[in-house]
Amino acid sequence: MSGPVEIILIIGAVGYVLARRLLGEPAEAKRMLLLPAVLAVVGFIDLAKVSQSPVSIGFLVGSTALSLVLGLLRGASIRVFDRDGIVYLRYTATTVVLWGINLAARFGASVVLGMVDPSADHAGGSGLMFTLGAGMVVEGLAVLSKAMRTEGRVMWAKGRDGAPHTMSPLLDGLQEKVRTTDWSRTRRPRRRGGLTALIEDVRDLDFRQPGNGPRPNGSGSSEDQARNDPYRR
Repeated sequence: MSGPVEIILIIGAVGYVLARRLLGEPAEAKRMLLLPAVLAVVGFIDLAKVSQSPVSIGFLVGSTALSLVLGLLRGASIRVFDRDGIVYLRYTATTVVLWGINLAARFGASVVLGMVDPSADHAGGSGLMFTLGAGMVVEGLAVLSKAMRTEGRVMWAKGRDGAPHTMSPLLDGLQEKVRTTDWSRTRRPRRRGGLTALIEDVRDLDFRQPGNGPRPNGSGSSEDQARNDPYRR
């Protein structure tokens, strides 16, 4: 596949994904994992057809590592929620910014590679599909990790033209295992630290329980204090 055609197709595909997911759509495992994996494999096959110099290999490794990191960050920034028993996802402003950084860094790497080693210019352009596909796989895994902890069900593929959604016994089993894991159900996630977390913990205390309520002032005996305790029934 020629470089300009590849770039146009990839930009169009990314724009299509952004438009759909900014509006919100079901979290389809097939769309999040299988399709990006195919994209990465096709890109890798395309890479294998081009001779690689040490410089182009170095740029490929660096750009792939960056795409993986940005894919993980994108996955963490995506909002997942339950709607009618099905897990949905929605891109946020942070996700869009990270996509812009990813594309700019990848195109910038291709330009720099062409300046450093003109003979490796085509090799750098052919790695675009591979690096973006690999980053999208990591993004999908991060989203699925969050989706497994929601109350909704994760589908394999969305039903077309009114057909029922396709579910996966493997996904159902993984989700049930995550839900029944003690730490995933009983441990309260803490999104804030420091003073805010302390205030939240104090706010959640039940002061109506014996021993937690404030004691009245005074120097009376313990029996008098118990008798005057407004929470004592």
